[in-house]
Amino acid sequence: MGKSKRRALISVYDKEGVVEFGRALAELGFEIVSTGGTASALHQAGVDVTDVSAVTGYPEVLDGRVKTLHPRVHAGILARPTQEHTEALEKLDVTPIDIVAVNLYPFQRTVESGAGRAEVVENIDIGGPSMVRAAAKNFERVAVIVDPADYPAVIAELKEHGAVSQQTRARLAARAFGHTAAYDAAIARYFADHVAKDERARPDRQDELGRACLGRDFTLGGVMVQTLRYGENPHQAAAFYRAAGARPWGLAAARQLGGKELSFNNIGDTDGAVRAVAEFDETAVVIVKHANPCGIGVGASVADAYHAALDSDPVSAFGGIAAFNRPVDLETARLMSEIFLEVIVAPGFAPEAIELLHGKRNLRLLELAAEYIRPGAGWDVRSVAGGFLVQQPDMAGELDRSGLSVVTRRAPDEREMAQLANAWKAVAHVKSNAIVLWRGKGTVGVGAGQMNRVGAAKIAAEQAGPRAAGSVMASDAFFPFPDTVEVAAAAGVTAIIQPGGSLRDKDSIQAADAHGIAMVFTGRRHFRH
Repeated sequence: MGKSKRRALISVYDKEGVVEFGRALAELGFEIVSTGGTASALHQAGVDVTDVSAVTGYPEVLDGRVKTLHPRVHAGILARPTQEHTEALEKLDVTPIDIVAVNLYPFQRTVESGAGRAEVVENIDIGGPSMVRAAAKNFERVAVIVDPADYPAVIAELKEHGAVSQQTRARLAARAFGHTAAYDAAIARYFADHVAKDERARPDRQDELGRACLGRDFTLGGVMVQTLRYGENPHQAAAFYRAAGARPWGLAAARQLGGKELSFNNIGDTDGAVRAVAEFDETAVVIVKHANPCGIGVGASVADAYHAALDSDPVSAFGGIAAFNRPVDLETARLMSEIFLEVIVAPGFAPEAIELLHGKRNLRLLELAAEYIRPGAGWDVRSVAGGFLVQQPDMAGELDRSGLSVVTRRAPDEREMAQLANAWKAVAHVKSNAIVLWRGKGTVGVGAGQMNRVGAAKIAAEQAGPRAAGSVMASDAFFPFPDTVEVAAAAGVTAIIQPGGSLRDKDSIQAADAHGIAMVFTGRRHFRH
């Protein structure tokens, strides 16, 4: 097409392998056009380079914001191998560009460094994505490379066949569009998060501001943390990504200290445990099994809190995930070494605790700094066939007593109210329909994921057994009938917390009064599906 000499444009931030790639192209007869630091690196390595300013006829301007945004660059990339386009290039004296090797300013890395907004904005690449998208669009003629790992394959095809195959060009184009899409998604996420900061600062406007962030388009971008052996089941492929455009937090910021590679199910269950333990300011432990808390405990010490969580349901805790909001000490490590756990996640571990727990070869230890255990941060995204749902995360938070309605003749006493507050935090993290019984320092019964509420109550009461006497009950949604109150009364529950709002609230209130049970309404439900 047009001029006989082939041309490659190379402009990369990540210079891994670029000298070898440029040298190989030059040896294959390509003219190398480059910019700034890339041109310097190639020139210093003895590779002949034409600076892009010699092609455009303009120097870099506006502190480097404009250097490749020029018809002599983009016409060279976008021209198709037609007579009309060939004649147009000859008339404009533009040389076609056959290979575009570009990777972008480190926007994500700049965000993760904690840099201020001005520095972050300057690392939004404009010319790079423009060239990548142009080259990918014209993949029928142009090979675009955004990942240095693809350099060897491109050179190998050029050496063997004299050209990059259409199949390879199409594959590279798909990767290029994915690269720019993820890059733009990271930028969109960064700016959306700045809006969300106002939302967290103004709880009274949470719903209003949250809806304002949900525009016509919602972008998702991810940076791979690791590939996984498989998904929920061995026949499903899977990988773990962290959100692009934000500093790592939650499990994406965790550091694994030992044990086997995390599985898909490990990650999902550990996330649930971390979200639940983030609810508590006092020392707390959450044990999760198959996506539901089977035990939550609080205490004066880490060991006390662990005891309370384990005692809730020691059978289900076998093979579970334990999450802490305080560092794990040696005493607690000894207790945990007595049973089989899949994962322990905590803000830290005493050195002697690590040494002891490393004796359990398959146990994964995750260190997650307290600052990365953020209740209510980010967006909750769930896939459906053909799309996905997006919502604000649901956290119970500290119980606002001023917003409670005591609807029974008897009000909860202070002891009951303290336990109701903890039960309310717990039930928000149990799959619906959800019922939690809490007594003293921890859960004693959990009814999760039932198709009817009274069934969940019966499961919780059966699990608690004699410990249900003197406990309090939390329900994630209202009682449609008084039957759940009757189950609570038979088990010995003394107080209930629930959202209220049923057409039959009066029936449940009357049943509670008949049994001397105190009941409060929160006006807010916590469905979790």
